[in-house]
Amino acid sequence: MCWEGIPLTEYNVGIKDMPESMRPREKLLSEGEKKLSDVELLAIVLGKGTKNLSALELARFLLIKHGSLRYLKEASLEELIAEKGIGPAKAVAIKAAVEIGRRIAQDVQRKTLIRTPEDVKNIVMEEMRYFDREHFRALYLDRKGGLLAVEDVSVGGLHSSLVHPREVFKTAVKKSAASIIIVHNHPSGDPTPSEEDVEVTRRLIEAGKIMGIEILDHVVIGENTYCSLKARGLI
Repeated sequence: MCWEGIPLTEYNVGIKDMPESMRPREKLLSEGEKKLSDVELLAIVLGKGTKNLSALELARFLLIKHGSLRYLKEASLEELIAEKGIGPAKAVAIKAAVEIGRRIAQDVQRKTLIRTPEDVKNIVMEEMRYFDREHFRALYLDRKGGLLAVEDVSVGGLHSSLVHPREVFKTAVKKSAASIIIVHNHPSGDPTPSEEDVEVTRRLIEAGKIMGIEILDHVVIGENTYCSLKARGLI
């Protein structure tokens, strides 16, 4: 038996007949998605095979015919539907999975990179310079310095804000952030760090060491100017 010159075995083993350690879904649950091959990942997307082929065998056939996941991505919906054993449901599942991957890759490419205090200033200055109270914010970064999120941690009185490490690192854990840059404004317009600013920063750095999440810098925003505690050698 063969499809378009690609030989297929006459003896087909269904996924249910395989040991659990070889079944794609069970393997993902026990070892994680990174341990799965392209064939195994595609088999999970397909869900099930045909009367004569398991989902694994069908996935293997598709990858052999199209060359790789990259080239399978280029196949049109009509081309996939025309494949023996695929049909509309499986074709739609494949195209949806491919589109999810494309959007994730696109999102990563668009991610703002934070390299310097100037980059931080460009993100927060225009808004924070006008606040009449101290707003304490955190910028959460991935391992490459890509900005994952900017969140308000606390809003203080006219002269100070109360910052607790728990509030800073809660979002970092949720976002799987590798590092954090903390920012707050001085309503007076003078970004010179106070002793309290330095002490709060050092406390957060120590908490970060325990959490395994680095505090890269603390940037104080003033009236159209800013100060980096790291650049000043204060941390």
